Amino acid sequence: MKCIIIINAFRMPKESVLQAQRLKDELVRLNVDTEIVSNGSMRTLLDCGKLQSELSDVDFIIYLDKDKYLSHALSKMGVKLYNSHNSIRICDDKGETYLELANKGFNLPKTVFGALCYAQDKSIDGETVDRLENTFGYPMIVKESFGSMGKGVYKADNRTELLAVLESVKLRPHIIQEYLGKRQGVDVRIIVIGGKAVASMERFNDKDFRSNVGAGGGVREVVPSSEFIDTAERVAKTIGLDYCGIDLLYGDNDKPYVCEVNSNAFFEGMEKATGKNIAKLYAEFIVNDIKSC
Repeated sequence: MKCIIIINAFRMPKESVLQAQRLKDELVRLNVDTEIVSNGSMRTLLDCGKLQSELSDVDFIIYLDKDKYLSHALSKMGVKLYNSHNSIRICDDKGETYLELANKGFNLPKTVFGALCYAQDKSIDGETVDRLENTFGYPMIVKESFGSMGKGVYKADNRTELLAVLESVKLRPHIIQEYLGKRQGVDVRIIVIGGKAVASMERFNDKDFRSNVGAGGGVREVVPSSEFIDTAERVAKTIGLDYCGIDLLYGDNDKPYVCEVNSNAFFEGMEKATGKNIAKLYAEFIVNDIKSC
């Protein structure tokens, strides 16, 4: 069996490199010939109206990047991807994630999809701010649609801060949401593999409203309620994810609210918090899934 693990060529934090190497080690133990390749290798070409790729002669690809053009090309060529192109695309765009989950029985934060501005010299008008204040009150959250590790997420505590944030993101896709502050700086991440929750941890940050480890947060193992587990598994099934990290917030009466869905969630922190070998579980799932096809 032959596999390629694709990572990003230009942004390779240590967590990303470790993720790829850990998966490779576990796959090799399962007798899978595995190579780690960056998306910058330019091995896919559209020529004479037909797609060609040096990456297509494999049994499967673990796609640890968000380059939607490459994943789309490989998918059109019939390459089996973990996760699928469409699932990665939906998760990469926070606005698309919420739209995909809408009207399906999930607890979702009240959300407004920011209007995209195309002119730097245009300013946010007062009516827009008035509407947001009437919808949410303060504080409220502004998220850039593309971003990870807590970057591009802002909290506005008053009109001045909101105007400044909206001005800074107006040229980029973004959403505005209610602030769920029942447990400030705390959320639950649940890793789901093959539709089943396999590990859970609480992320916490006493100094920031963002719980992300990249923003200085810590982690601890947690045993979430059955409602949290059910929500995470249903989210994964709805978006069609083979592997993911579902981030859930505590709402009123500790109801789980979907915060974000990560198609390539780092598992180093989860392994340390829980002692579970997430890389092994994911590798075994993939190999068994390929054999069953």
